[in-house]
Amino acid sequence: MPTAPESYDCVILGAGAAGLFCASIAAAQGVRALAVDHARAPGEKIRISGGGRCNFTNLHVRPACFLSENRHFAKSALARYDQADFIALVERHGIPYHEKTLGQLFCDGSSRDIIDLLLKEMAAAGAVLKLQTAARTIERTEAGFRLALETEGRRWSVEAPALVIATGGKSIPKMGASGFGYGVAAQFGLPIVETRPALVPLTFGGETLEAMASLAGVAAHGAARAGAAMFEEALLFTHRGLSGPAILQISSYWREGETISIDLAPQGGLFETLKAAQAANGRRAVATALAEDLPKRLAQHVAERAGLGGALGGLSDKALRRFVEGLRDWRLTPTGSEGYRKAEVTLGGVSTDALSSATMEAKSVPGLYFIGEVVDVTGWLGGYNFQWAWSSAYAAGTAIAARASGAEG
Repeated sequence: MPTAPESYDCVILGAGAAGLFCASIAAAQGVRALAVDHARAPGEKIRISGGGRCNFTNLHVRPACFLSENRHFAKSALARYDQADFIALVERHGIPYHEKTLGQLFCDGSSRDIIDLLLKEMAAAGAVLKLQTAARTIERTEAGFRLALETEGRRWSVEAPALVIATGGKSIPKMGASGFGYGVAAQFGLPIVETRPALVPLTFGGETLEAMASLAGVAAHGAARAGAAMFEEALLFTHRGLSGPAILQISSYWREGETISIDLAPQGGLFETLKAAQAANGRRAVATALAEDLPKRLAQHVAERAGLGGALGGLSDKALRRFVEGLRDWRLTPTGSEGYRKAEVTLGGVSTDALSSATMEAKSVPGLYFIGEVVDVTGWLGGYNFQWAWSSAYAAGTAIAARASGAEG
């Protein structure tokens, strides 16, 4: 005789940042919540984030820092639970943290501190977590949803009036990432905005890559542009192309076939610096003088690329200005990116047209919610995507609690 399904108020698929937080928020308001994940451990992407210290939010989070086909969609969730709210939670748990550049907040210790925070919040609220558990089927029922789950070969089922998809995107497949959430959306007729790797190193080929081979491992401060987007941060030359924060940022805006621009003197003043060096000692090589502002190998490369292997003294003001202009607008055309295996997030996802911005609920499927990276909302590098996880999870968790309370009443 078949075993009766276990009953919950809410089932959450995904035990990453959004899923764990949503479970704790809902359960803290009286919801019987179950979170399930196929992984052996919860929060694996949290664990590896920020070099193992988790860049858990950013002091400067605002809607303009997110990409989406609907640039207004994130406003509601971000307003209801913002960075100050999560920082307060971190402080209540006594987790020491520090600010790096550009408002980025990191744990002083380990990213495990954030995972432990989430698990403690879940445990205190009474939420249930099942790991190494796969959802084999999802069915719509009169009462909500029925899921067939499998844990170490044992099959069982659960029912709940609310189902939350917090399974993330396709980035870093070795951590178990997949397109599962998009499949659920398609099953229920929700549109998907085309997905692509984002916050990812860019690659080059042919003569461009060959010419840059000597620069592998060189890091420099600069600005990178793709279309109208520009970010001034570190650049890193790799054996396959370009990486570093500035490149990761513009990768979300770049499209195949387009040219990017690199500015190696974003603060300006390079012409004046080289002119002063010329006046002080015209016999100095261009690369030698430039190496006072740029890494030596990079200075040598750009001087040779411009055909300026001689002394500074032989350059006219016009030639020197043309050289500096080239350094401030170095045009390169990537052949591609490092793909999902190195992408920090996935751009695109479940269309925001299909979701309520206030609750993250599917407009056409009552009780079905999508939160975190699976949604077509992608933040900048620097803690923005974690904040979206917290904010969207809070929106869904509180909405589910309100619905459950209303149903009981």
